[in-house]
Amino acid sequence: MQGAQASHQAVPPAARAAAVVVWIYAAGFGLPAIPVAIYLLRAGRLPWLFGLFPMYSGPWYDIEQPERFAAQLGAFFVVMLIVSWGGWLLWRGWRAGAVLAVATIPLEALFWYGFALPIPPLLALVRVVLVIAAWPRLRRRRIAA
Repeated sequence: MQGAQASHQAVPPAARAAAVVVWIYAAGFGLPAIPVAIYLLRAGRLPWLFGLFPMYSGPWYDIEQPERFAAQLGAFFVVMLIVSWGGWLLWRGWRAGAVLAVATIPLEALFWYGFALPIPPLLALVRVVLVIAAWPRLRRRRIAA
């Protein structure tokens, strides 16, 4: 029991904070992608966020090709699942999670542009800073011989 607690306590707080940032981002921007895609396919238009603007309505949006746009939303959802997995690995203190959390940013940036998402780049910056702070204390995975 003490061994489990020791490894639990060995996780740097910055890694835990980065994981939380990842999960908030994935929940806030990734989870809605599927219901928005379904709404688009049923209604033929994007839903509006609190009457302010249509959700995910960036330069990729084409009213003439809702199936293609829904597929792009689905692809974004898959990327968010991968990013969330990186957050889980970070929460557990693994360097692989840090690598995954940072290495996916260029792919994510394509979606930020295509869906005109202004907040995720700021969250990515916070994520990178936290990963850099946690890096020296993150564990490497040992491969058995």
